[in-house]
Amino acid sequence: MSTTPTRLLDGIKGPADVKNLAQQDLPRLAQEIRDEIIAVTASQGGHVGPNLGVVELTIALHRVFDSPTDSMVFDVAHQGYVHKLLTGRGGEFFGKLRHSGGASGFLYRAESPHDSFGAGHAGTALSAALGMATARDLKGTDEHVVAVCGDAAFTCGITLEALNNVVASTKRLIVILNDNQWSIARNVGAMAKYLNRLSTSTTYNRIHHDLEKFFMGLPHGHEMNQLWVKWKRETKDFFVNSSLFEKFGLRYIGPIDGHNLEELQKNLEFARQCDVPVMIHVITLKGKGLAPAIVSPEKFHGVGGFDPVTGDSVKPKPGTPAAYQDVFGQAMVRFAKEDPRVVGITAAMPSGTGLSKLAAEVPRQFFDVGIAEEHAVLFAAGLATKGMRPVCAIYSTFLQRAYDPLIHDIALQNLPVTFCMDRAGLSPNDGPTHHGLFDIAYLRCIPNVTLMQPKDEDELVDMLHTGLELGSPAFIRFPRGPGAGVKVKDKPERLEIGHAEVVREGSNIVLWALGPMVREALRISDRLQAEENLSVGVVNARFIRPLDRTLLLSQAAVVPLIVTLEDHVLAGGFGSAVLEALQEADCPAVVERIGWPDKFVEHGSSVELLRGAYGLSPDDMHRRVLDRWKNLSEERVEADV
Repeated sequence: MSTTPTRLLDGIKGPADVKNLAQQDLPRLAQEIRDEIIAVTASQGGHVGPNLGVVELTIALHRVFDSPTDSMVFDVAHQGYVHKLLTGRGGEFFGKLRHSGGASGFLYRAESPHDSFGAGHAGTALSAALGMATARDLKGTDEHVVAVCGDAAFTCGITLEALNNVVASTKRLIVILNDNQWSIARNVGAMAKYLNRLSTSTTYNRIHHDLEKFFMGLPHGHEMNQLWVKWKRETKDFFVNSSLFEKFGLRYIGPIDGHNLEELQKNLEFARQCDVPVMIHVITLKGKGLAPAIVSPEKFHGVGGFDPVTGDSVKPKPGTPAAYQDVFGQAMVRFAKEDPRVVGITAAMPSGTGLSKLAAEVPRQFFDVGIAEEHAVLFAAGLATKGMRPVCAIYSTFLQRAYDPLIHDIALQNLPVTFCMDRAGLSPNDGPTHHGLFDIAYLRCIPNVTLMQPKDEDELVDMLHTGLELGSPAFIRFPRGPGAGVKVKDKPERLEIGHAEVVREGSNIVLWALGPMVREALRISDRLQAEENLSVGVVNARFIRPLDRTLLLSQAAVVPLIVTLEDHVLAGGFGSAVLEALQEADCPAVVERIGWPDKFVEHGSSVELLRGAYGLSPDDMHRRVLDRWKNLSEERVEADV
């Protein structure tokens, strides 16, 4: 009777187990890792393509280096699943990837000592690794620091700033350039074209390899090769071209096959012995091992559940409304066709933002600038000075990276740029690096800004139309996922700036709600009316800045309790704006604020589960409002007595 052989992967409890495997067993381990990643992400969703592409590279890193003594810093860290599996985080923990009680979808220092640096945004690895290497030098220790950067990271300004500082800061740093020609969408710009030329130039690679081999075969060959490298860096390439990275002072090795374990280990061992900063250029195939991911790398960068054989995505439940990003994308096509001044800008996320529709239908009015949010904002500013009406579609959490240009270049000059911030609120599976819980606080303090949030799809289109006609900076925040199921009318309405919508009148309590919280407010109102016979009004605030102070003050003068509801942190949020308005008017109204606490919210299986964990479930919010009403009523009775 035959038995199913035990998986090698099941015996991997840490990096030491990887080192103990025989070389001939490594391809089998690589296949088992791919099988595990495909099985788990097909069920739980996740970043499929990036992880399938770095299986051999990550195995080789753990064969050559000693984690956690040696630090491995993964840029963005959406390619960290293999690292997790090789550092004792397999089994049930990995099986619940990106869900409550399971592994984070990114590297997270609190999760494991092997996660030397947390990440979730692109371009951070090289700067962080350089800081680690410099700290090592200052302390006099000898551990290694390895930065694993995707080719798209080199379209990111932070990475180039770090590259400029490497040789001025340390003599020992290993940089892995994982070149698969993709970020989420295909990489764009001059750097992507340069890397493609570098990786495909057989003449360049043969000359460099042959000359290095020649020098190393001579007496004192190491010293002669060092002189060759120095000369190559400092000349103007009259005879033999240098790579861009050598001009920055890094020793360039490659390109090499990122799926050849022996070649990877040999080059990593060489880099480990170098006394100069080293760049190893590795060519990988994004999605290797899953045919649909190779055919559709953008789709399989990050997906929900899918069929592991066909690659077909799990279909949403019948009747699920369109996602806000799709409604936005369709509206952009409509407005761009009507007005040639309207252009859409994305930072390497055409599909995620919905702008892929604009790229397909009105390509001349679409711009993907790569992972460069600061540039996206400044680029939009320049367009606006020439009469264009640019729309920047950037997730709330990623727009944080462009905060100075928002103030210095957009708001200060009062330029007509509209920002559409998807993922405002929770991005549950992705966790704290992707939750959009801070944008109200970082935007409402800026002069000249109009900040809005729609309650449904139709109002989103109205707000986009309003922003395009406003003539000054406009920001629209909206959540991830499906809308409310409201049909978009044929002709958009220009909203009156700073004018809230009274959805329901009330004399006991008024709930001021933003975005998806309007629906929650209506449910609370219904329940309090039915169970407590309370008259509870609901206001769709719509505008955070400027706030509808006229309506707020008129209600506060006659309604005993004002409650604010927002999908944002309480500190500096919408409720804070309401309190400030009342205080400035010397109005002693009672306010109860409902929102996210002063904490970084972890990843979880769903928005509903995370809201329940933080006291924001429908029952919790209902209880908060009712308890505050009862306490207020008791205080008023005591005051009368």
